Amino acid sequence: MKAILVTELGGPETMKYTEVEMPTMSPTQVLIRVEMTSVNFADIKSRYGKKGAAKLPFIPGLDATGVIEQVGAEVQSLKVGQRVIAFPANGSYAEYIVADESLTFALPDHIRTETAAACPVVSFTSYQLLAKVARIAKGETVLIHAAAGGIGTTAIQLAKLLGAGRVIGTVGNEAKAELALSAGADHVICNDREDFVEKVRELTDGAGADVILDSISGTVSERSLECLAWYGRLVHFGNASGEIGQIKTIDLHASCRSVLGFSFGTTRKLRPNLLQDTAKQVLEYLANGQLDIKIGKHFALEDAASAHAWVESRASTGKVLLDVRS
Repeated sequence: MKAILVTELGGPETMKYTEVEMPTMSPTQVLIRVEMTSVNFADIKSRYGKKGAAKLPFIPGLDATGVIEQVGAEVQSLKVGQRVIAFPANGSYAEYIVADESLTFALPDHIRTETAAACPVVSFTSYQLLAKVARIAKGETVLIHAAAGGIGTTAIQLAKLLGAGRVIGTVGNEAKAELALSAGADHVICNDREDFVEKVRELTDGAGADVILDSISGTVSERSLECLAWYGRLVHFGNASGEIGQIKTIDLHASCRSVLGFSFGTTRKLRPNLLQDTAKQVLEYLANGQLDIKIGKHFALEDAASAHAWVESRASTGKVLLDVRS
């Protein structure tokens, strides 16, 4: 089969479109013919050797949508011919993948392939962050950093669906503000011309945000505490800045505020059972049209290096997809 291999750590040029062996399936797994897969920032970090410990060469990618070709002897809930989304065992930038039954989810017939391909990481992560980790309550104010990205635009919508009273997004520049607004944000703060702490305080009459989703880390994490409401929850789930933030315990106990961590990768690996309810809710939102995953660009699988360069440029918005169909 054809696949993308990262042959050495480094830039997009280290990714090669080549022939590889078909993956081997265990009794608890399914073999899936991939139709589309998505590009996630974690794929780029893995290519640089900054995430995970994959042995070179490796196939990148976290999620895919496709059709089941074979099922393992112990698989009970899935069957050949089903359209599914899945989180594979060993990369998704390939014509075929294998995935555990517990990480493979049947798709309703009327969800389009590109919608399904854009969905898994961003929607599952966003739902976990808001519903399970932050435990958002009706009427609360939510602040979402990097609001024009795949998770950002999805989290805006899910926050509203889960009862948020107001959603505030931050973006790097004015060019990205419109996408966050189109996703449903009530206010968008442009970091290149506004101080997000001051603006959040202004918008909330000094109270601050009840829930803050932070994938940036560093000073953004530190300063987010300055506009986190009493009893608020700061959920840290990434470090796009590459910086390390420092949290002072004195900022927590008297104000009853919490700093919470979440990793979707860790959850897939150690507690995949937690994703069953998430999948049910997310796919229901997609099926009835309540959730619209924002899609930026499409690339062919063989052009994965160009897709990575586009995401890495920080000019991309929404989800970037790789089409595996010939």
